[in-house]
Amino acid sequence: MTIPTITSLAPLLDRLFDEADAASGATHAAVADLSDTDRARMIRSKTAYRDLYGRLKDAPLAVSRETGSLLYMLARSSRAKAIVEFGTSFGISTLHLAAGLRDNGGGRLITSEFESTKATRARDNLTAGGLIDLVEIREGDALKTLSADLPDTIDLVLLDGAKALYPEILDLVEGHLRPGAIIVADNADDSPDYLARVRAPGSGYMSTAFAEDVELSVRID
Repeated sequence: MTIPTITSLAPLLDRLFDEADAASGATHAAVADLSDTDRARMIRSKTAYRDLYGRLKDAPLAVSRETGSLLYMLARSSRAKAIVEFGTSFGISTLHLAAGLRDNGGGRLITSEFESTKATRARDNLTAGGLIDLVEIREGDALKTLSADLPDTIDLVLLDGAKALYPEILDLVEGHLRPGAIIVADNADDSPDYLARVRAPGSGYMSTAFAEDVELSVRID
């Protein structure tokens, strides 16, 4: 019996999740001088988020283990062949998505990361996982890197970068989404404009809160 890719990745993913957990103290320290109000403002600002994420350039900012499993399951159940990810970080979510592609028989995953050092870490992790051949890491501002050369049809999107940009990234990919395409928005509560859009009647989406601070949306038209 063929071993699912996600199973063979377990030792690598366990190590990366453990490293992310161990880095939580340093992550909190990087923003310790900011008040809760200032952090919320920077997260929701379309300009100030750059300073916030600059402070966190060495932080894994990983999805949860549960969200990682969800991503793999959604990629498999949707038989995804084309996936777009906003916010690579160290590539933990990317590994789950690419594992789904591998077990679906192959495909293309385009992921965008603003910080070049994180893109390097992600590339190393994907290489270690034997999945780099399925992934194109685009370095730089996602408003530029995801504005061209997208697949004609996209099956699955993960939004996990600067929360204030979720609506703008949706604008870039929306014309490529097939009916039934899935959008996973992590920490979506920090993007109220995005939530209002995908939850609005007549928006073309069915959307609901799913798991902790994850919004799950499906293109229905």
